[in-house]
Amino acid sequence: MINILENINDVLWGTPSLILLVGTGLFLTLILKGLQFKRLGYAFKVAFTKDKEDDGTEGDVSNFKALMTSLAGMVGNGNIAGVATAVTLGGPGAIFWMWIVGLVGMATKYAEALLAMKYRVKNEDGEYSSGPMYYIERGIGKKWKPLAVAFAFFGAFAALGIGNSVQSNTIADVMENSFSINGLTTGIILVIFTSLIIFGGLQRISSVASVFVPIMALLYIGASLLIIGLNYDKIIPAFELIFTYAFNPVSAVGGFSGVVVSEAIRNGVSKGIFSNEAGLGTVALIAGNAKTSHPVKQALVAMTGTFIVTIIVCTMTGMVLLVTGFWDTTGGLLSGVSHDASLEAGALTSAAFGSTLGNIGEYVVSISVVFFGFSTILGWYVYGIKCFEYLFGLKYVSIYRTIYIGATFIGTIAQLTTVWAFADMANALMMIPNLIGLLLLYKVVASETNDYFSNFYKQSTKNIG
Repeated sequence: MINILENINDVLWGTPSLILLVGTGLFLTLILKGLQFKRLGYAFKVAFTKDKEDDGTEGDVSNFKALMTSLAGMVGNGNIAGVATAVTLGGPGAIFWMWIVGLVGMATKYAEALLAMKYRVKNEDGEYSSGPMYYIERGIGKKWKPLAVAFAFFGAFAALGIGNSVQSNTIADVMENSFSINGLTTGIILVIFTSLIIFGGLQRISSVASVFVPIMALLYIGASLLIIGLNYDKIIPAFELIFTYAFNPVSAVGGFSGVVVSEAIRNGVSKGIFSNEAGLGTVALIAGNAKTSHPVKQALVAMTGTFIVTIIVCTMTGMVLLVTGFWDTTGGLLSGVSHDASLEAGALTSAAFGSTLGNIGEYVVSISVVFFGFSTILGWYVYGIKCFEYLFGLKYVSIYRTIYIGATFIGTIAQLTTVWAFADMANALMMIPNLIGLLLLYKVVASETNDYFSNFYKQSTKNIG
């Protein structure tokens, strides 16, 4: 079974899919005339500044809380172990390609959130529901509903796997290895805290995320900056490695086996997508709940999440690995470091932090893994419940909630090799319907964007300073 699933995933996540993902981002970047670069400063203002125009508008949570809930799902262990894997398998140049996929992915996220707002619906409880399934069915037409159903089905399944049990499994491993707390105890604690939060609905989840996400991100970024600062003499050489080996093969050196440029590109692109979820459609599942006066405003807010996750958080991990030399097992390309070559990706990041900050550094990574993983569980619950609601209606969401809590516990005590493989497959099968929807609705994205910047932008800039 594992071999079959891995073969399927090799196809689903192969070069054609990565080209489709990046190609969609490039296409939308051209259609939007590089909006993610020209309007990034304004987007951050909209995200973090109150706009009186949004007072009294329909929605369930503020722009900021929608962003934090989305970040809760994105800021996960892909930002730690995923980056380490990209660098150790693809070399320093993989970081450059992560940046590229993050920058073009901002246009993809923008389009997803805009369409989510445009085609959102109000459910029986008076709460908004949105996502690729709604903009596929309502935007393209009802004959495309099978594609919408496919997205929702695989989204609900992926939430149980990559968004939940896989995260709780990683948390349990860290709790046992770093704090000698067994999986059963971790499972019980996670179930209690997860239940207390998700039974409070979107309002409680978004409120927790709006406090939880900034604190955990600042802890990790702060520790990363401290390490980078203490190794200041290696900052410029590290950037030289990134730009040199983005376009040139890395020769075998020290404990590094050497890679060709295609490996740097493939690992950078795939791990970049894993960390920021651009193209998977997940941001659209929460964006439609935002209180905002125009779809473009929430779209701008959503794209800042990709910038934060990939350009800031992932870069921190990559730079720590480079300046400490822990990407290359004997420090062959950055002199002055030497260490064990047998470390796996997550442990490698922990060891890199520990090499400069001692035990405190290793604990920072361990705590970050726990909190990043828990935030992902909360964020993906929102994604999963929205997908399940689309498939079966509100009447049965309690069933999914129970299953979700059960998956949280199972993840802490079970081996999840098969679940990992199924979850990877489900992620890819979410991506395909979503990208089709984005490409077929690009004219709507362009039209709404032109409408906003022609008729509302000037007044909005006055309102938010």
